Amino acid sequence: MTTPSSNESLTRRDVLKRAAVGSLAIAASSVNSVLAAQDKSQPLRVIAYNVYNCTGWPKDRALGKKATALGQMPDRFAHELALYDPDIINFSESPSEEVVKQIAERLGMNYVRFPSGGNWPGTLLSRFEIVDPKNAPLLKGERPKDLFTRHWGQATVKLPNGESLVVHSAHLHPSPEPDTRLREIPLMLESMKKDLDADRSMLLIGDLNHTPDTNEYKLWIDAGWTDTFTQVGKGDGLTIKADTPDRRIDYVMAAGPIGQKVVESRPLFEGAFRTNTADAASFALSDHLPQLAIFE
Repeated sequence: MTTPSSNESLTRRDVLKRAAVGSLAIAASSVNSVLAAQDKSQPLRVIAYNVYNCTGWPKDRALGKKATALGQMPDRFAHELALYDPDIINFSESPSEEVVKQIAERLGMNYVRFPSGGNWPGTLLSRFEIVDPKNAPLLKGERPKDLFTRHWGQATVKLPNGESLVVHSAHLHPSPEPDTRLREIPLMLESMKKDLDADRSMLLIGDLNHTPDTNEYKLWIDAGWTDTFTQVGKGDGLTIKADTPDRRIDYVMAAGPIGQKVVESRPLFEGAFRTNTADAASFALSDHLPQLAIFE
């Protein structure tokens, strides 16, 4: 009997190692396949949230000021939002990019920012890939100086099932007079028309600054948008303010095939999103409540 050389022994060990690594790779691949399949079957969870620059509301509350001064707000927003397992989030009145980046990292999300015509930028965040972002994507000309002074942006979110979802993130003008909004919305609908006519799955999410009993709202519905809260929500769905809400101005709207898949839509009048009216020191994360919509 011959004794194997040291080189032969090393080669055999290498073979065994490679076999073991190969087995692990196959196992990991199987696990990833299972997780990917599960991901594709999970509902899509969307949140529209005017975050009030992530400074807390009311601004005169000492605890809110302290939380801001201590740099706690990114953690506070991320932890509260994470409880709802969101896939897509819209921020109106978005904070600085530094704060947005911290929130996105804590949530494991990508993000794109939409510059404001004034001082109220927007942000779209998603745990999925975001591509082809466009700010104020008018079909003709440049943005008029008096329109979209808050924000309006469009991007495409690539879903795990291989589909693409067109998302419009918007914050319309807040004036009690509807004139500006009634000029903004037709320009937005003109930009959206090609996708609406093609029956693409689309979302319109954000603080639209009008209630459902207005001409502005009627323009959306007549164009083919579905108000997810009207479709499946309960009660009045009031979204502002975070102590005693009395209006519904924050929306998750849907169009195309996804519009038929909404199973839940509600404002989050709970947790750190609301104030405790019995506690004079209490503060909420924002003056608005987030609007959550879930699609099967």
